[in-house]
Amino acid sequence: MATLETKYQFAQDLVKEAGAFLRQHLHDDLKVEIKSHFTDLVTHLDKDVQDNMSQAIVKAFPNDHIYGEENENRHPIDQGNVWVIDPIDGTSNFIVQRSDFAVLLAYFEDGQGKFGLIYDVMSDTLYHGGGAFPVYEDDQLLSKFTDKPFSEGMIGLNAGLYAQNFADFADQFVGIRSLGSAGLSFSRVLNQRLMAHVSYVYPWDYAAASILGEALGYILVNEKGEKPSFNGREHVILIAKEKLEELKGFLK
Repeated sequence: MATLETKYQFAQDLVKEAGAFLRQHLHDDLKVEIKSHFTDLVTHLDKDVQDNMSQAIVKAFPNDHIYGEENENRHPIDQGNVWVIDPIDGTSNFIVQRSDFAVLLAYFEDGQGKFGLIYDVMSDTLYHGGGAFPVYEDDQLLSKFTDKPFSEGMIGLNAGLYAQNFADFADQFVGIRSLGSAGLSFSRVLNQRLMAHVSYVYPWDYAAASILGEALGYILVNEKGEKPSFNGREHVILIAKEKLEELKGFLK
């Protein structure tokens, strides 16, 4: 029976292999499909990476399950051993800019997050850990949240969310930044370049960040200030636990 440490090392190798594959095929002619909207895109490489990762996981751990973005293979996260995969987080960035995209992977046992990984492919930077494992940016141990006023920090937020829901909250910060990749934006919270990040995303976008963040003193909540459902798309906010009550004052 595989130990958790074995799976954790396997996961690190797996996301780096996926990133190397994407860098190798970065300038291929992409087969792009539109999903729900012309801004919601998928390429054949999204599908190839998820297939490759899924096959490697099932081969190594036959009793484990997959919850992935690019097909209907979405085993409930609270039932057994489940790997949550986002093969290319920031697909539009990948297509248009060939930069600022990530491979995301999270591992759960009966709904409990055991570790998460956010791999910034083009900078070759891996955020990893959570659960029983310390959180690192590559080999650098990340510190827990250091308190300061919102007015001394920045928030991750896109223009649409500012206009629709979160202007009052965002206006408490010295600046707003939007990367176009939820995973990379969450990583900026982990290393304290952002104080919070707000996004309208799916479980594969936020699963890794929820595990990594918890180990550093952060909490991932929905727009009601509650734990996300891990079922479908919803607004989520990654913020320090000690700032949660202050946040709730701005939630509608």
